[in-house]
Amino acid sequence: MGAAMRRIHVGNALSAFGLGFTVPYLYVYVAQVRGLGSVTAGLVLAVFAVAALIVLPFAGRAIVRRGPLPVLLVALVTAALGAMSLGLSASAGTVLASAAALGAGQAVMQPALATMIVDCSTAETRSRAFAMQFFLQNLGLGVGGLIGGHLVDTTSASSFTLLFAIEAAMFLVLTAVMATVRSPHAPRIEAAPGQTGGGSWKQLLGNRAMVQLCVLGFVLFFACYGQFESGLSAYGVEAAGISTSALGTALAANTLMIVVAQFAVLKFVERRKRSRVIASVGLIWAVAWAVAGYAGLGHGSQAMATAAFISTYALFGLGEAMLSPTLAPLVADLAPTGLAGQYNSAFALVKQLALAIGPAVGGPLGASLHGPYIVAFLLFSLGITVLAVRLGRQLTDVQNQPSLARSRVVTQGGAPADAVVAAEA
Repeated sequence: MGAAMRRIHVGNALSAFGLGFTVPYLYVYVAQVRGLGSVTAGLVLAVFAVAALIVLPFAGRAIVRRGPLPVLLVALVTAALGAMSLGLSASAGTVLASAAALGAGQAVMQPALATMIVDCSTAETRSRAFAMQFFLQNLGLGVGGLIGGHLVDTTSASSFTLLFAIEAAMFLVLTAVMATVRSPHAPRIEAAPGQTGGGSWKQLLGNRAMVQLCVLGFVLFFACYGQFESGLSAYGVEAAGISTSALGTALAANTLMIVVAQFAVLKFVERRKRSRVIASVGLIWAVAWAVAGYAGLGHGSQAMATAAFISTYALFGLGEAMLSPTLAPLVADLAPTGLAGQYNSAFALVKQLALAIGPAVGGPLGASLHGPYIVAFLLFSLGITVLAVRLGRQLTDVQNQPSLARSRVVTQGGAPADAVVAAEA
């Protein structure tokens, strides 16, 4: 890794570490500590999603026009102000406004950092760079949540103010670190006379492979991440009788699987077609949902049900470890020169939409309709496999399997592999 990439990875770890301090305790803080009730707490979580959906379409255009670093610095300062304000807020209005600022800042960080990784990597190093990013994010979230859990006191608002102050400090430290990054000057797209931001979106929607990847991404995030803390946890408690401590253990097993398996899985992924890797994830997650079905609908002992439920989260973690070096580099390779920021923002927008809809659909199903819930999401997982196979037909050989490339040239915008070889001849 070069100096720029090292700073980017440090930045990812710091931001995840800061988020880990507050995210697990946000509901308790708003509803109980500030005494604003469950409705306001639910609205705060909704505001995070809405803020992201509003700012991401504009973030992509700003990254293309201005570059990812200026956009990232603005997002970090906005998130720091939102976090500090949230820790000091005592009324519903200020809490919601602060959550909007924090949510918007967090949302813009994702495509900005992803674009910086693209700019600082090559076709050969990109998968490892995104795998490292995902590894550090999960490690930071886990460590931050663990430390935050020991600092928080539900009887003291000042302890939560401390958590949000630490989160804000992490964002400001990250701002200082990222301000020193000197990344390669990737091509920027200047708007032609009379052209609006809709032009680049029209170009993106005309890329059939990217559209199919966005559809696939929505199903991936809807069927996995959108269920972790809503439908699946509700199903575990109601159907399988899982205790809150066992639920925490399941979440820890998910993180541990990612941390342990990430780089071992990377060696496997780098030699396979991306479409087949994603298709394999769909099959692994189908098995995970079947195991979850046994935990809640089987007739085994409580110990067996708990072990099966924890195994479900571990299997999800294995699939996540396979996706981290696959999805983001594929988005980058599908983007035409200079439009990586636009494509990263579009994919982040799809993710946020899935994370907003997933809990709303999965929560009620998981809590009450146990059998239909498992069957539905098992079918969603098999659908991932089908969509991945179809996506593979839209990709060039090099886009689908970068290890086939004979040079360090990154083919973007759908250039076929034989064209790259011919250009070198």
